[in-house]
Amino acid sequence: MAILRFKALELLDHRRVVTVKPGKAGRAESFGQNVFNLDAMRANMSGAYFKKLQAATKQGLPVEHSVADGVALAMKTWAMAKGATHYTHWFQPLTGATAEKHDSFFDLSSDGRPIENFKGSALVQ
Repeated sequence: MAILRFKALELLDHRRVVTVKPGKAGRAESFGQNVFNLDAMRANMSGAYFKKLQAATKQGLPVEHSVADGVALAMKTWAMAKGATHYTHWFQPLTGATAEKHDSFFDLSSDGRPIENFKGSALVQ
């Protein structure tokens, strides 16, 4: 395992620098464009799931697992359309510190082939 990590670091050391040019849009127009917000939810989720999610949020109720699966599918579709392959769940546990969990939208099937995978269980506890 340690050898793989050293090889990964070696590959990083030999990467070329990629220069990113700012877009033509101003900061106000581009701010939050990569946030799965209400507009992104409305555009990518079925109307029924969107309404159920909004009702649960406003009333402080638990989100049904079927709704969570709908949110996960919409989020994965939206993110992958933007070129994402991984996601980070950032949270504040009761320890007073922050924590992050990094995962990808892909898993390996039983025969070793990559498959897309992102379920509502990754969103709901």
